[in-house]
Amino acid sequence: MTLSVAIHSKRFANGHCAIQDLHFTARPGEFVAIVGPSGAGKSSLLKIISGLDTAFEGRLQLPEAARVGYMFQEPRLMPWLTVAQNLALVDQTASGARLAGALERVGLKDCENLFPNQLSGGMQRRVALLRAFLVAPQLLLMDEPFQSLDAPTADQLRAHLLELWQGTQATVLFVTHSLQEALCLADRVLFLSAGPAHIALELPLDVARPRGLDSPAVQALAQELMQRHPDLLKGRVD
Repeated sequence: MTLSVAIHSKRFANGHCAIQDLHFTARPGEFVAIVGPSGAGKSSLLKIISGLDTAFEGRLQLPEAARVGYMFQEPRLMPWLTVAQNLALVDQTASGARLAGALERVGLKDCENLFPNQLSGGMQRRVALLRAFLVAPQLLLMDEPFQSLDAPTADQLRAHLLELWQGTQATVLFVTHSLQEALCLADRVLFLSAGPAHIALELPLDVARPRGLDSPAVQALAQELMQRHPDLLKGRVD
């Protein structure tokens, strides 16, 4: 699914301009990472694209009735529902052998009858990841979904994400603060400026997968970028 974004301005009620003259297109099946400093408008951008925020100047082009998945910074599971019931909120056909197989793919075998408070933080994120894919999204929005997780758990979730994505070929927009995470996952990285956000640098990636977070290729590319643009993660490109 092709997504075209042209945001001329996003202002809040207090007059603060979060996004200005931000334009990009994501191709069908493309994995696009979005990196920028805190307060640069990354979450605001996803809310606009998802349709949760319509108070902006500009336009979005995506197919009408496109299936959109959204994975937030927190799992946002209903605490009074079991894992199976939380997943049934987005797909009532996720039951029996189909549900068991889906849970096993993300390392949650035999967890369908557990409640969120019986799951670790990493397990809750796996449920949230699976929930996002159960709608067979054409567009998947991910807002720092693996933040605050320990490194091994985050690595496992990245592997699950890539496996699920390659099985569906959804267009993905993945927001992260981590340069290495973006370089590990994406086909292309968009670096946002400090607010009001616009695209300060666009980086296509032609590096074979899989790419480990600590792989020589990712580390070398990150080092080269920071040498060329030392303030890149602060939202400035010299």
